[in-house]
Amino acid sequence: MNKFLKFIALGTAASLMALSLAACTSGDQNSSTGSTGPNDSGSASLDLVSEGTLIMGTNAEFPPFEYQENGEVVGVDAALMGAIAEKLGLQLEIKDMAFESLSEALSGGTIDIIAAGFTIDPKREETMDFTNTYFTAKQTILVRSDSGFASKADLEDKKIGGQTGTTGLSCAEELTAKENIKGYNNGSLAVDDLLNGNLDAVIIDNNPANEYKNQHGDELTLITDQFEEEEYAMAVKKGNKSLLDAVNKALDEIKADGTFDEIVAQYIK
Repeated sequence: MNKFLKFIALGTAASLMALSLAACTSGDQNSSTGSTGPNDSGSASLDLVSEGTLIMGTNAEFPPFEYQENGEVVGVDAALMGAIAEKLGLQLEIKDMAFESLSEALSGGTIDIIAAGFTIDPKREETMDFTNTYFTAKQTILVRSDSGFASKADLEDKKIGGQTGTTGLSCAEELTAKENIKGYNNGSLAVDDLLNGNLDAVIIDNNPANEYKNQHGDELTLITDQFEEEEYAMAVKKGNKSLLDAVNKALDEIKADGTFDEIVAQYIK
């Protein structure tokens, strides 16, 4: 090869190398600083039942936190989980089931998270991990207005109902014998039995209690401030730290940007 041809060859090789390096540099910059879409939040690394979907388990018999409207589950928890799923770049799927089935569904891997006006409880903490809390509630006693009952002390040895698996029935155990306690699939059925004279009282969280009072008016009386405050949280499968941390981060962001307050104001007047 003569000197002239050799010079051209070396120049061509250098140009090709420069182009190659420029292409590699451009690709590296896009992967680290390029724009992020909704699925760039780390959702691919989350431990989920179905990739790209956040499956929420609930019992849609607990207004205003979850209830059926026009064939859809709506309420505080449904809206809150919708906002969290959006933050995580996930589609939300809601599975409506019996309240007492939620824990088994979570441990069995058919749902990712429980959001159901779910109270943090030491026994529950043995099999699941709770997120940061998002709402404070109290158990409320519903009685017929002609009952003459005025406090929980009046319910000693009386017949008490509530939703199966809830802390309301745990409170009932403090007041009466187990054979006097009856569980129902939802609070509405318990209230119906109360009004029919088959129960002396129903114990349920304060917000659903107010909903039932609004439905039945003067037929019901609420006895309030009889039990300690409780904290609501979502729950994930024991040890699912990646999902727990992601939900907590999204929940904090929703509280900070005002979305949480808007959701609560929409459903709780």
